[in-house]
Amino acid sequence: MHEIQVNVRFGETDALGHINNTSYFIYLEEARVRFFEELGYRMTINEWNFILASTKCDFINQGYFNQLLTVTTSVSKIGTKSFHLEHEILCSQTKEIIAKGNAIIVYFDFNEQQSAVIPDLLREGLKSYIVHS
Repeated sequence: MHEIQVNVRFGETDALGHINNTSYFIYLEEARVRFFEELGYRMTINEWNFILASTKCDFINQGYFNQLLTVTTSVSKIGTKSFHLEHEILCSQTKEIIAKGNAIIVYFDFNEQQSAVIPDLLREGLKSYIVHS
């Protein structure tokens, strides 16, 4: 399982002091980018081969300004041209689940403008983060 930490900034909250629902998707995106970097992919136009096909977030508990969050990322499914990521956002101090999310990522050839087969090296890297439900 891959982990990052995020500190909730004031601008990511709403008038009630809760994390705004759109902010969760920013945290999930940050977790995915760091996950890909861990696998050896850099966030550059010439080396980026991923498209977000679908994403979802379920809001479980309230999060607040200045709260330290832990965002975990794991792999739940690896297909021929796509894979599924699972995320949990937890309060770092209490370990309470704040939100759960998932994403479907397509490996994409931007020159050909079509999905491509996941390379063996990436497939092996993804397997090291797979969880079985």
